[in-house]
Amino acid sequence: MGEIRASEVVSAACDALVAGLDTPGLRTLAACTRAEADYDVHDLLPTALAELGLSFYPVASKVGQEAAARALARHMLAGELTPREFTLRIHQRYGHELPLTERLAELDDEYDILEYGDRTMDQVDAEVAAEARRLATRPTVPAHLTDTPS
Repeated sequence: MGEIRASEVVSAACDALVAGLDTPGLRTLAACTRAEADYDVHDLLPTALAELGLSFYPVASKVGQEAAARALARHMLAGELTPREFTLRIHQRYGHELPLTERLAELDDEYDILEYGDRTMDQVDAEVAAEARRLATRPTVPAHLTDTPS
C-alpha cells in the first residue's frame, strides 16, 4: 500500500523464512540486496505471496485501493494513526473518488471546518472510528470478481 520501503519487504521475507515459511519465491525475495530491492520487489512479491496462499492486489486497482484503505483503518484502530491522520491519508490518496472511503473524505473536510460548525472533534473522531471499524471488518472480495471488465 505504499507505506513501507522495498527493503522492509525483503526484511519481512527474511523474517518469514526464519519463522519457518519456505517457498522458492520467498527465498528469492529474501535474497534481494537493499540496492536490488527497489527494482525487484514489485516483480517478486506477487509470486512469493501466491506461493504462501496470500492475495496480491495491485496498488492502482480498485481492489488494491480498497485493501489499502482497510489496512489503514486497522492501523488507526490499533492506535498507530489518529482519526484525523487516518482521514487525511484517505482523502489525500483517493479524494472523493473511491466509493468505499467517500464518507471518510467527507469527515476529513469536516475536520477542516470544525471551528465554524456545531460538531466537536470528539464527535467527528467517533464517527471516523465507526467508519474505520466498518472498513476493517468488511470482507475482502477476490480481485477476479471486482476488477473484471463488464
